[in-house]
Amino acid sequence: MTDWTSGYVAGIDYTFDFHRQLTPALLGFAATAQGLRHGLDGDGLTYCELGCGQGFSANLLAAANPHIQFHAMDFSPSHIAGARELAQEAALENMHFHERSFEDFGETSGLPAAFDIIALHGVYSWVSEENRQHILRFIADRLKPGGLVYVSSNAQPGWAAAVPLRRILAARAEQGRGPLEERISEAMDFARRLAAAGGGYFGKNPSVTARLDHMASMPENYVAHEYFNKDWTPFLFEDLAAELGAAKLSFAGSVSLLDNLDCVRFTPQQRALLESESDPVRREGLRDVLLNEHFRTDIFVKGRLPHTPRGGIGAWFGAALALARPYGGGALRFHHRGRDVPLAQEDYAPVLQALAKGPATVRSLLDQGAFGALEWSAITRMLTVLAGTGQIVPALPPEGLEGRAAACRAFNLAVCKRAEESDSLRYLASPVTGGGVELDRFEQLFLLARSEGLQTPAEWAELVWRILAPQGQRLQHDGRVLETAEENLALLRARAGNFAARRLPLCESLGLTLEDRGQAPAQAREAAA
Repeated sequence: MTDWTSGYVAGIDYTFDFHRQLTPALLGFAATAQGLRHGLDGDGLTYCELGCGQGFSANLLAAANPHIQFHAMDFSPSHIAGARELAQEAALENMHFHERSFEDFGETSGLPAAFDIIALHGVYSWVSEENRQHILRFIADRLKPGGLVYVSSNAQPGWAAAVPLRRILAARAEQGRGPLEERISEAMDFARRLAAAGGGYFGKNPSVTARLDHMASMPENYVAHEYFNKDWTPFLFEDLAAELGAAKLSFAGSVSLLDNLDCVRFTPQQRALLESESDPVRREGLRDVLLNEHFRTDIFVKGRLPHTPRGGIGAWFGAALALARPYGGGALRFHHRGRDVPLAQEDYAPVLQALAKGPATVRSLLDQGAFGALEWSAITRMLTVLAGTGQIVPALPPEGLEGRAAACRAFNLAVCKRAEESDSLRYLASPVTGGGVELDRFEQLFLLARSEGLQTPAEWAELVWRILAPQGQRLQHDGRVLETAEENLALLRARAGNFAARRLPLCESLGLTLEDRGQAPAQAREAAA
């Protein structure tokens, strides 16, 4: 009998996380920041996610981008069944899920002839070489010239020390008996006993012991899919680029925006070493050595088209941005890879204050004088840092906002209704950014209560308690489970009040509220005007 899993973990379903790196607007912004042309602001766009897992990211993006046709595949019947169920609840007509293997996905009827974006998150390092060849063949056949590929992968040299640990864990679990969860737990316990017995490997590689300790704090479904597949390949960048080059792909940069700024990542001495290497692929490999890189989030293009200097400025002018976190004034500290990123408050504060009024294009910010006397290179660097640290986020144009808002309301209502039973879905779709915004279960239920006509935070808290109490669920505070209704209600009222003061205004500006007021988010309308 053929093993349809191809060695991939199938006994535990994957997580329901949203991966922001998949967001079309972010991919387009990253390309613009790298000086490259792209067609993601056009009409009739098509998007394909390979190995979509639970399909939550694909569903959210389809809701936030109804102007794009989304196709997503996964080999797991349970993943696809659950993904289709949510898509149906949210009435996502532009979302198409396929239960297929990498080998036969290209034969699926109804696929577009070619895609503008093909994305793989948490896939390429965790499948066999044979399946990677199927993926490359699909990309070669189905990616449009000028199209983008997003691929994440485990990287060398950051994973080098842990390769034996991964082999020990996988082999121990494979030879065990019983449910997969129990075999994983026993394998991790065995590795800890090896370390405690004075194993020289662990003593000489303290990062391995730290990684083992970190695994114990991670959700078991994440640990299973990260460490316990049959196939697991951390790539040297030169090898990754060579494989993808077979599908006519060229490296464009990282979707993790700060990773494209050598002035942020490296010392002057390190930058001098990098500049001495003329080959761009080898230079990227040297960056990984300097950083001891263990995970990459890369964009590759089929046909690299650089902007002219004038065209690059024009692309920046048209880039729309939105505030992603509340900003009340004052100094902020920005960090990247354990280092402070120097940004002067007098430079970024006017930008954040302008965006607090609503999304705006770079041209609009210039017209408002938000950049003061900064030179152009300093402006683009500052915006890249603000976006890379999550203070701001690329936004979609105001055209089409009404349709996006309606699609997002339907999706977000479906997610918030599920919060009555579970905390597994932790993101809502924004029609302003075309991406996801993280809200915990209580925040989702507060929005649900508000959509049902309850006006005050106290009323929101009471509704949440009426949902939780019959399920026997209780809140925790200061490490203690709150047993009485009075204690739980008091904490819920405090949380609801804090949400109303701090998070709700941002939810409104990003279009996350559930009420159908027959109009687009107010601040977005003002920005469009």
